[in-house]
Amino acid sequence: MGQSEPLEIRKTIRRHQLREMVPLADSTIYEMEQRGEFPRRFALSPRCIVWDLAEVHAWLLARRAKPIHRAQHPDVTKRKSRPVKGQDRAR
Repeated sequence: MGQSEPLEIRKTIRRHQLREMVPLADSTIYEMEQRGEFPRRFALSPRCIVWDLAEVHAWLLARRAKPIHRAQHPDVTKRKSRPVKGQDRAR
């Protein structure tokens, strides 16, 4: 056998460890993975799903570097069910 480069062993994390680092719902993480906005999970076995820790750290650093602007509040006076009729009632 020839001389080959040593394999880089990377740490992986399971779902409960990911949830401690990234407090998003499982469905949100899954949707973000499908859109390519979150590191993809991979299977070590049929029942063991993991994420690459370095990829998750890189994602967190990228999210911290680029702040996400919050969505505007909806105009509750325009909703069809339970519309708010007057502004003075809130006080």
